[in-house]
Amino acid sequence: MSELSTFHADIKAILEQARGKARSAVNSAMVEAYWLIGQRIVQEEQRGSSRAVYGERLLANLSRALSASLGKGFSYANLRNFRQFYLTYPDQAFCYTACSKLSWSHNRLIMREEDPKARAYYLAESVSQQWTVRQLERSLRSRTFQRLLSSQDSGKQDSPRQSEPLGDFIRDPYVLEFLQLPESGQFKESDLEQAIIDELQKFLLELGKGFSFVARQMRISTETSHFFMDLVFYNYLLKCFVIIDLKAGKLTHQDIGQMDMYVRMFDDLKRGEDDNPTIGIILCDSKDETVVKYSVIQESRQLFASKYQRILPTEEELIAEIEREKRLIGGRSNARPLADRADENTP
Repeated sequence: MSELSTFHADIKAILEQARGKARSAVNSAMVEAYWLIGQRIVQEEQRGSSRAVYGERLLANLSRALSASLGKGFSYANLRNFRQFYLTYPDQAFCYTACSKLSWSHNRLIMREEDPKARAYYLAESVSQQWTVRQLERSLRSRTFQRLLSSQDSGKQDSPRQSEPLGDFIRDPYVLEFLQLPESGQFKESDLEQAIIDELQKFLLELGKGFSFVARQMRISTETSHFFMDLVFYNYLLKCFVIIDLKAGKLTHQDIGQMDMYVRMFDDLKRGEDDNPTIGIILCDSKDETVVKYSVIQESRQLFASKYQRILPTEEELIAEIEREKRLIGGRSNARPLADRADENTP
């Protein structure tokens, strides 16, 4: 690159950075303004003798007045959202430090979550992972927080060498509707693998925090044989490799034994001195609780079996799925180690 080209690039970078800061400052100011508007609406509503009726008239009249003087953006529905924003986050300091880091579109989606812990999770993840509004919307629809919570409930004990709880990273089920797999019927595991590679960015988002892609069909060789790992990732937060074995059908004890061997071989032949023990995830269409119960997953901290769902379930279906998993976990919690993530139900 010539000196002149470098000069032009530097000027362009300075302007783009300034524009980004300006957009961020405007966004933060508007979020704070919407909170203050919501606070003022609630204060005014409390003056009325019949708050419900007075509140409706108040918002309708305010909407007409603001629309006439300031233009679009102040519909009755939007004013109700401002009011709800204040009621959801009555602590002004929290609003300024957390909510103002996100756009109003992000906040409008998150505040609809009833669970305060879920709201806190989506706020934090949206900021740290820089989720777009579309990514946040999908995470909310697929109930990412609740699926992670279900995984955490399966065991409170961490792996000795891994400081991050594994339940924060392993989900069950994984929702892979973006792969556009057929809702029913058989397909080849190679088709599933190719679909994941084609939509790798979305798959990484569904996997969660800290994952980076390493290889597909990674070969590990012994003196007499070659073995191929379907997908290999590295998680820089857990500081370990993650092997994913794809199964188009139902989980079998042979699949579990094979993954156990893969993890042991990978640790012996590929794992670095500073890496934590390798994690193996068998991603299957369905699984049998009995098979998992009497397999090596029962004792292993590093093996997981998770289902994938080909379509995005309804909220009710996902809630039912998560509740079934919690009941299973509750029934075996006194005898089960961290690694058990299984459930006997099919999608």
